[in-house]
This record gives sequence, structure tokens and C-alpha cells, in this order.
Amino acid sequence: MEPIVKNSSDRFLTFLIETQLYALRAEDVSEVMLFPVLAHIPQGPAALLGVANLRGSVLPVASLRELLGKPAVANTPSSRAIVLDMGSAVAIVVDAVETLETATQEQIETHSNEFAAADAEKLIGIFSVRQKVGQNKSVAKILDIKALLESAFINRARPQRQLTATGAQPRTERAAGDDAKNAEILVTFEVAGQEFGLPLAAVQEIIPVPSTMTHVARAEAVVLGVISVRNSLLPLLSLRGLLGFGAPPVADGSEKIVVVKVAGTEVGLVTDRARSIVVADSELVDPVPSVLAARTGGESRIKAIYRGDGGRRLISILSPEQLFREDVMQKLVTSHKTQHGPAASSDVASHAELIFLVFKLGNDEFGLPIDTVVEVAQVPAQITRVPKTPKFLEGVVNLRGEVLPVVDQRRRFDMPKLENTASRRLVVIRTERHRAGLIVDSVADVLRISADAIEPAPDLTDDTTRLVRGVINLEKSQRLVLVLDPAEVLTRAEQGLLDTFQAAGKKTNA
Repeated sequence: MEPIVKNSSDRFLTFLIETQLYALRAEDVSEVMLFPVLAHIPQGPAALLGVANLRGSVLPVASLRELLGKPAVANTPSSRAIVLDMGSAVAIVVDAVETLETATQEQIETHSNEFAAADAEKLIGIFSVRQKVGQNKSVAKILDIKALLESAFINRARPQRQLTATGAQPRTERAAGDDAKNAEILVTFEVAGQEFGLPLAAVQEIIPVPSTMTHVARAEAVVLGVISVRNSLLPLLSLRGLLGFGAPPVADGSEKIVVVKVAGTEVGLVTDRARSIVVADSELVDPVPSVLAARTGGESRIKAIYRGDGGRRLISILSPEQLFREDVMQKLVTSHKTQHGPAASSDVASHAELIFLVFKLGNDEFGLPIDTVVEVAQVPAQITRVPKTPKFLEGVVNLRGEVLPVVDQRRRFDMPKLENTASRRLVVIRTERHRAGLIVDSVADVLRISADAIEPAPDLTDDTTRLVRGVINLEKSQRLVLVLDPAEVLTRAEQGLLDTFQAAGKKTNA
């Protein structure tokens, strides 16, 4: 339906909830749209269905059925979202949109509206419309939609939290025994059955491989083509080819592009699959043995080797600059200087970039500032249950000598149990006071994005949605990523429980 022209206060848009006809002033309506694709707000008010993308802007979407206290039903082909202009945009979902009606002030009855109101209705008047055969729609109830929304959503002033360049809140100085001391964070991925890693500082983001790309004529075998990412061309190179491995197997959909910056130019390295984020103790990072470093094959691309899990997990650490031949590096440097000028300009831009780890729960995607993520690991096979604790607490695990509480995010957000658990991951996070492991359905990617591209969370929130700090709206790929506030991921009750764990741990170690 075309946007409604706001030209008269006595024009009304009428619509149905069950068999009852309701109306809204046309001047409050900006447009009517089909039921949109939603990103759901965890533990949000029942009436808040989620947020949607409206031409590049984040749009909160509410259920009018829930607002009116009526039972929820599945959406039908006739369901519509009415976008309201009430200072900030918000949409309400109705069963069906009917017609535009005109009613004069004399035709609108206001004195008996209290008697006509039912359930949770809030009305400002009623008026009669032409009755259709076989349908009881002779009276349209004019909703006081502003009062209805305010009664369902409690706006509370949320503390302003400034994002740092890494996406995290400024934190107090870490303790001397913190595992981040003398450590490097690695983003790891798989190539030809082996695990490789790059320093997090070298990784711009990790994105899925698109279904189509533009191939480059007469290019080397390692050059797969180019794709468009946020209005810029990104060359794609096969990491298998750069490392001297054979041709890749048939694509299975798990391939990921690791975007790195080489000599100031972004390049996409296609890997077989993403693995995890690892905190690598510098004492366990060894230089490449000289016998391997002297060879001219793929081993010469390796900068160092990390010995994780007591030496059972070897991660070959790569350096982006070592992946390319000297003549290629010179071309990249020359190209970057020609296109961007002095390197200082890119340094200034980088301060406005934020990095997020994106994970999935069901079909929804959530982002955590990378600076609050300690590591990403497989969910341990053995999790010790703790009696008389809330259902959200899966138990505790021993992670390299430290007892770590594990929170099942599906239980935390009242979601059904996941049937296929093969892709589940343990995301270890740290706030100023606590450290915990979050079990998520899967880890999607790492996003490096401009701070300007993050939109504020919807205003229609209450205490349960304080955890959503903002929304990353990737309109081109039709993705909405809800940015979580790490300090709000755990409720006050949960934080108290973690305080108890920490106090018990200190007594044990004393």
C-alpha cells in the first residue's frame, strides 16, 4: 500500500483485530507494510515482537493483539504492520487493514467511549461506518494508541555507555594474575584440516562466502575473484593456495572469509571454516623451527606456533604480510598510497571502528564487544551440576585451573532446548566484576564496523531489554544484529550468584 497522505485530522485508517473494527487517525500513520522479517528482543515485553529494517532504519514492531490483551495467533497473508509516526517510528501488527474512512467531529462519539471500551482498550472515541453484509463492523473504535503503547512499555533512562574503539566499555585495570596479561588474542580457522590463526588486531572481520562473485580474467589460481562489501570491492584469495595446499573440496557452506588489512588494503582470505577465538599465552608461542622456516612451501608463511591444551592443540600463527610475495606486497603498498594518501588518514578512521563477536540463538544474531570476549571454545563434555541453583546455570567447568560458571543462554532467554548441539560454542566473557561462560547455538562471525553504523536500541523497552545497547543494521545482507551490553547480560540475581562463586573460589585458593 502506498504511504498515506496526512492531509486531514478527520480521516481514519480502519483495520481488524478478530472481528472488531478499530481506527487510527491518518495523520499518525506513515505507511502500511507486509509483516516484516524480525530480530527478536530476548525477554522483551510480550507485546514487543522485535525490531525490523525499514529502509535502513531500525523499526520496533509491536503486536496490537498483545496490547489489547487478546490471544496471540499466527500471522496470515492478510496481516499487516502499520507504521506510526509518533516522534519516532514504531509499527503495530494487525490482522487486516480495511479502508480509509472520513468522519466529522459531529459523527465521532466521545462521551460513551468508556462504556464501549473492553479488556485493555484505550479509546478516544467511536464512529459509525457503512456496514458490510454479513460482517459486524458498523462501529469503528478510535484507539488512543499513544496511551496504549505507554501502558505496555516502560521507558527508563538508561545510563549512557560510551563504546571504545574495540567495542567494549572502559574497564578498570585487570588483576595481575589475569590471563590477558602477556597473552595475544588469536582468531583461528581451519584450512585443509589444520588450525591456523591470525592476531585479532590483523583481522577486520569474518563474513560468509557469498553465493556469487566476480571472477578476474587471467588471474593467478589463488585469486578467486572480487565481491562488494559495504560499497567497496574486496579481492578474495584462497588461503589454501597461499599456504601451498591442494585444491579445496566441494563447498559445504561452512567456508568463511577472513578480511585482513595488508599494507593498508583490505583482502579477503577464504578459509574452510572458522574455529574459535583463543587467548594465547605468550610463553606457549614458539618460533617456527628453522628447518621449516628455511623451506619455500606453505610452512614459510607461518610466523609462530601456539601450543594449546598442553601441547595437544597446535595452532599455526600467520602474518598477513608473510602470505604474499614481495612483488605483490610492493604493488599493494603502491596501490594504497595512490588511493588513500598517507597512512595517517587510515589510522584516524580506525579509531571510529568497533569490533563485535556475533553469535546465534535460533534465527537471531547477537553481538558482544570483542574486548569483553576472553575466548570461544567447544562446549565441554563434562559440566558439573550445582544443586539448588537457577535453571539458567548449566553448571561449572574447570577451564585451565579456574572454576567457571556456565550459563545456558537459551534457558536464560526462555527459549526451547536445542535439538542439534553440534554447533554449540562456549563464549567466555568478562565484565568489570564477573567472568562466565555463555553457551550459544553457534558463533557466526567477527564484525568490524563503523560506530556510526550502530543505531540506538528502540525506545520501547523495559528493564528486561536494557541488555540491548544498539542494533547493527546490515541492510544489504538483510541482517539485524542486536548488540548486547555485557554488564546487563547477567541479571542482578545471577550476578549475586557469581559473586558467591568467586568468594568461594578465593577461600579455596587461600
